[in-house]
Amino acid sequence: MDIATVIGLLGGTALVMVAVFMGGSAIIFVNVPSMLIVLGGTLATCFIKFSMSDVINSIKVAMKAFLVKIDRPEEIIVRMVAMAKIAKKEGLIALESQEVADEFTQKALRYLSDGFDEGMIESILDKDIRLMTQRHTIGQKIFKGMGSSAPAFGMIGTLIGLVQMLTTMAAPSAIGPSMAVALLTTLYGALVANLVCIPIADKLALRSEQEQHNKSIILEAAVAINQGVSPIVLEESLKIYLSPTGRRKFDPAKGGGDEAGLEEALGR
Repeated sequence: MDIATVIGLLGGTALVMVAVFMGGSAIIFVNVPSMLIVLGGTLATCFIKFSMSDVINSIKVAMKAFLVKIDRPEEIIVRMVAMAKIAKKEGLIALESQEVADEFTQKALRYLSDGFDEGMIESILDKDIRLMTQRHTIGQKIFKGMGSSAPAFGMIGTLIGLVQMLTTMAAPSAIGPSMAVALLTTLYGALVANLVCIPIADKLALRSEQEQHNKSIILEAAVAINQGVSPIVLEESLKIYLSPTGRRKFDPAKGGGDEAGLEEALGR
């Protein structure tokens, strides 16, 4: 689970709730019609812009922002160098019995053990990476679209509330509550967009970049193993994927380095 995403979402929600409770009664910030306008309108635009399957699949993609743990590049390098050693010592067929959790790595090892030629391995794995990026891009577009639609529907709800307020000008006591309801839709739209949709879209973009980076390491390693490149040479060529700091800290004996994490390894 990605703790940073959870901390950010819960922390942002907590700050808003503290501000609400410190200002008085929290019940005044609850308005069902306003919620329906913002949430319902935002979802409606998604179904207009995208297909039903894309919208549903975007929920699965969004879960990656919370649940999926991305392997560190150092760990992948150590794993692929170990596979190169096995292939060098026992032959490519020995890779068939190696068990790894990553599906993409499993696919690469199966191609190697089945005797696929270099061009075929590179072509299939590269296509896998491109299609993965395409799927992730659709999920990002959906959440970015929701992030742009939510404030718009918040403004629509505000305009509706203002119209209703103007029709009650003869009753001054009704102006205040009507104005409050009108402003709540703007608040809901801003919160949905800036606390949920846009941050999730950005996190999905980061996750996609990280996965693409890791799979590129696996692809290059698979091609090199097929060519019979020595494990030492392979390790040096794969270390290029790390930042200068990550290269200095890289230690195969410790599983690829210390606990610096993926962000430092990528140079961020």
